[in-house]
Amino acid sequence: MRHFRASLLRASLLASLSVIPASEGFARSRSAAVKPGAPATVTVDYGIALAGIPIGTAQVSGQFESARYRMDVSARLTGLVGAVTGGMGSARASGLIAEGPQPSAFAISTKTSNSGIAVRMALARGNVTLSEVTPPLIDMGDRVPVTPANKRGIVDPASALMMPAVSRGDLTDQANCNRTIPVFDGATRFNVVLSYGETRSIEKPGYAGPVLVCNARYQAIAGHRPDRPGVKFMEDNRDMSVWLAPVEGTRVLLPVRIAVRTTMGTNIIEATRWNRGGGQTGTARAPEGPGSVPVVQATLVDQ
Repeated sequence: MRHFRASLLRASLLASLSVIPASEGFARSRSAAVKPGAPATVTVDYGIALAGIPIGTAQVSGQFESARYRMDVSARLTGLVGAVTGGMGSARASGLIAEGPQPSAFAISTKTSNSGIAVRMALARGNVTLSEVTPPLIDMGDRVPVTPANKRGIVDPASALMMPAVSRGDLTDQANCNRTIPVFDGATRFNVVLSYGETRSIEKPGYAGPVLVCNARYQAIAGHRPDRPGVKFMEDNRDMSVWLAPVEGTRVLLPVRIAVRTTMGTNIIEATRWNRGGGQTGTARAPEGPGSVPVVQATLVDQ
């Protein structure tokens, strides 16, 4: 049962995966106009469903000012699943915006009814200078070693949700899908490889316009246990996608939908409200350290 609960929480809180000014005729957010020079902020509320059954909620809040960003993520499992697992979590990341996020600080923690984990990292332009996992992972002797090179040029799971546009053209340019995101969660190093699928138009409370639909693949690099069934399942998984929408007043895209096939059914995390310029409305706050509010586990697959 403990293994099932941990796997369910990881699958359900996949929003911690990982993501331009809108022109006058393109993807305008249904909110107040952006004041020149003011920080661009956005808060997106999500519903989490597994195999078509609602099991939780999540929220991503981003603040973008000049070349700097801050991302706050919170999630909670609800209903029967929440009652059984007690799953909840929150995370915070900050850093610089370049061709991709260059994080300088990251903190995340998770809690279920019988376990919890917290991670803190300090970074210099995406290079890890200090990493702490509490409690430490048990060394089973079968993990792929994490080398110093695996900790350079990486993105943390919260920063991975914030995707600067890589194309100087239209925001619907498929180049904004085609990228590899090098993620390190404090224990495991993996790539999320995105490729262009299609462009769709959506309508959500607070946002209406086109979104990029990107196909996603998982590549294990280090820190994982290669013989674990969950790792192999995710590496072979072809049924993953993320839909990206522009944040008005920035050159940044955020997810409005993440879909991942799991061994328990398809996990879908989909925006229910897009609030440009609003404050947080969620129940969980990002942690300041390992002993603070519990947070979602960063990794995609079973440890």
